Amino acid sequence: MTVFHRNEKKDPLPENLKGGVIAIGNFDGVHRGHRSVLERALELAKERGVPALVLTFEPHPRTVFKPDQPVCRLTAAPLKARILEAMGFSAVIEYPFDREFAGRSAEEFIQTILIDWLGASAVVTGFDFHFGKGREGGPAFLMASGERHGFTVSLVDAFRDENADVVSSSRIRELIAEGDMVGAAGLLGYRYTVEAEVIDGQKLGRQIGFPTANMSLPGEAELRNGIYAVRFRRPNGELYDGVASYGRRPTVTENGVALLETYLFDFSGDLYGEVCAVSFFGFLRDEAKFDGLDPLIAQIKRDEEEARALLSGVQPLGPVDRDIAFAQTAKNGE
Repeated sequence: MTVFHRNEKKDPLPENLKGGVIAIGNFDGVHRGHRSVLERALELAKERGVPALVLTFEPHPRTVFKPDQPVCRLTAAPLKARILEAMGFSAVIEYPFDREFAGRSAEEFIQTILIDWLGASAVVTGFDFHFGKGREGGPAFLMASGERHGFTVSLVDAFRDENADVVSSSRIRELIAEGDMVGAAGLLGYRYTVEAEVIDGQKLGRQIGFPTANMSLPGEAELRNGIYAVRFRRPNGELYDGVASYGRRPTVTENGVALLETYLFDFSGDLYGEVCAVSFFGFLRDEAKFDGLDPLIAQIKRDEEEARALLSGVQPLGPVDRDIAFAQTAKNGE
């Protein structure tokens, strides 16, 4: 997958990627609503025989304008790029979003990025896309620019779910904060997934017979504290079912730092330093403080039993789910 991190002044676009169909948006989560835009771009590129590219922005604009209120990201940039690759895009352009970029005029955005750098033959975006200083560029401006510069513009209406409600990143964040992993998966089109490096921990899990892979999530993460049935993926594609705890471990610590701790079923080995993925399938219970290690161990055994039952025979929701957390592996003979 080709990912460009810099701007048009420093990172020339290869000729074989110019003249393509450009899907524009932040696409945090690459959820079902986003996919109505992205799939239209892929269809158009296939019809025209040109590459399909995604122009997105990093970091999230709210992080720039409200650094004290960073947004909870549904997909960090690397995971987002891999999902877009799984969908069939030729390249992802992670354009640096800063105050200098936000201060550019809408016309400059059109000329320097879409025309001069990308050579766009078509642009696909949401019906309410705005850009340029003070959000001066809107759908009508984009359509007029396309007519003037020779690229077509497709504006895609908001995607609604089976209940006629708009699918949005903010709505999915609310479900995740509530621990509703089934509801979140229904809107995402795949199981909610996080990625992080496996770090050293207190090793208490190993001492009590349940060694865990520990991960530190971003401070703005809105995942509900509690216990989850999960699927764990290593960088080499190996998959393991497991049970994960997210929280501050009240039985063994006082006001500890929130960690995601995953006990992998039927695994032994060293995971330290690996950047792994955890996909959430169901919320089992809230985090609780136990009166000693024996009742904690007994509860972990019950959690394992419940998680194994929940994960037994589960199938991917679609191609994205399959690619990010259901890869075929030699380990399980699939």
